[in-house]
Amino acid sequence: MSGALAGITIADFSRVLAGPYATMLLGDLGADVIKIERAGVGDDTRGWGPPFDSQGRATYFQSVNRNKSGIALDLASAAGAAKAREIALSADVVIENFQTGGMEKFGLGYDELKKLNPRLIYCSITGFGSSDAASELPGYDLLVQGMSGLMSITGEPGSPTKVGVALIDVLAGTHATIGILAALRARDVNGVGQKIEINLLSSALSAMVNQTGAFAGAGVTPKAMGNAHPSIVPYEIFNASDKKFIVAVGNDTQWQRFAEAIAPDLAIAKYAKNSDRVTHRTELVGALNSLFVTQTAEHWVTTIRALSIPV
Repeated sequence: MSGALAGITIADFSRVLAGPYATMLLGDLGADVIKIERAGVGDDTRGWGPPFDSQGRATYFQSVNRNKSGIALDLASAAGAAKAREIALSADVVIENFQTGGMEKFGLGYDELKKLNPRLIYCSITGFGSSDAASELPGYDLLVQGMSGLMSITGEPGSPTKVGVALIDVLAGTHATIGILAALRARDVNGVGQKIEINLLSSALSAMVNQTGAFAGAGVTPKAMGNAHPSIVPYEIFNASDKKFIVAVGNDTQWQRFAEAIAPDLAIAKYAKNSDRVTHRTELVGALNSLFVTQTAEHWVTTIRALSIPV
């Protein structure tokens, strides 16, 4: 079977992670992706190592650039810019993550290209959008993890911690993919393309869902809680006699079944509702850890799994 996007051509002017992740997903779906890189330099991630594979290639670059063909161009030269323009105008989709105004310098901005190809779909990924002074700031995942507040709710209290992967770039790339797919569908209906704007900060705030919702809806400023959940108990890592394991009790019915079978002394009205368990988090978690440390993790996982409770 051919891919769902067979026959669709993507001109990929993006680099590093958010854009390349999006175009990789589109390539996985069958699109023909042409990656345009800087002559003599290439994508920054070609040099992001170690680790390198057996052929000396950075595994970071390899992780987001499968299913693509490539060409190196000097966009500052007349010949390079002309070739890039030819590729862009023959594509169904252009994606780029230059700083705002960067593509326009080379005659590759959306307003100019759409005059010659009204069916063109054009996706721009920036750090902070294009509408204010922040558009001049370069967008790096680490900065956005901090600015969005994600780092303030990750890790242990008092120690802002980044997520172990460049999560915001990945989320922005996923949002870009969704936007491009929607624009392709819209073009099937109305025959014209459109411009899609994605930025890392908005993607981060969107992805923080219940945590940003707590602030917007209830005025609660979220905080770091290690492996605990702000709104569900018990839903974290516990200590067995030999190693750690996870229990995730997601509702009151699960809790009742769990408590009656595992800890009858805790099957009381005080802990019956999740909101009460959150209120009494410290003592409840302490009681569970005192129980769990008496047996191995394998014992608890087997026992709790038999109750159809996530563990």
